[in-house]
Amino acid sequence: MLDKIIAERWVTPKATVGLWRCKREGDDVLVLAGNDWTRLPFLRQQVKKREGRPNMSLADFINPEGEDWIGGFAVGIHGLEPHLARFKVENDDYSDILLKALSDRLAESFAEVLHAEVRNRLWGYADEHFSNEQLIREKYQGIRPAPGYPACPDHSLKPILFEMLGGHPGEVTLTENFAMLPTSAVSGFYFGHRDSQYFGVARIDEDQLTEYAGRRGVDLDCARRWLRPNLD
Repeated sequence: MLDKIIAERWVTPKATVGLWRCKREGDDVLVLAGNDWTRLPFLRQQVKKREGRPNMSLADFINPEGEDWIGGFAVGIHGLEPHLARFKVENDDYSDILLKALSDRLAESFAEVLHAEVRNRLWGYADEHFSNEQLIREKYQGIRPAPGYPACPDHSLKPILFEMLGGHPGEVTLTENFAMLPTSAVSGFYFGHRDSQYFGVARIDEDQLTEYAGRRGVDLDCARRWLRPNLD
């Protein structure tokens, strides 16, 4: 099926990338997207750690003493619908599942290729000569955490990211519950700091929830609804 997808051009990958000047303000990152500053509030780990190990926030990967840069992206795999409709008419559940699975893998691989393009050309902070195996093991400098994932568990940052990217980046849209359409899509932020790494925020306490709600400019119930998995 992958050979058919390629040979017969079943799908069309589309993407948008943004790179912006930014500065850090506590655990917020202020991004100059267009003519105005956009505030990206991030959460900080509150779990107890052994001495010498910090409780991390994504804001830690932005220079606290001056101007820095941050990026964002969205990729989508478009064009599945007529093929899925055909499989439904043919009662071909196997092909339906397989095409969806392959499209998800194509979205992830497109995000990986795009990240390499950003590191080496668009942002240009790296000069890499990695083998495919090294790329798979993420030996490169920089991360691309996504809203809703462990380091950035608040899905409600997606509309902010999409607005920074122009509204419908990669022709990807959001549902009212922050799910992406098409479903084979990936979005996130780019951090280029040499020490940037993935981590999980995990459980947060009421004090940070209250402080985060203030930074987001929403009431406590709204913030609690967004961050429920990190409060339980």
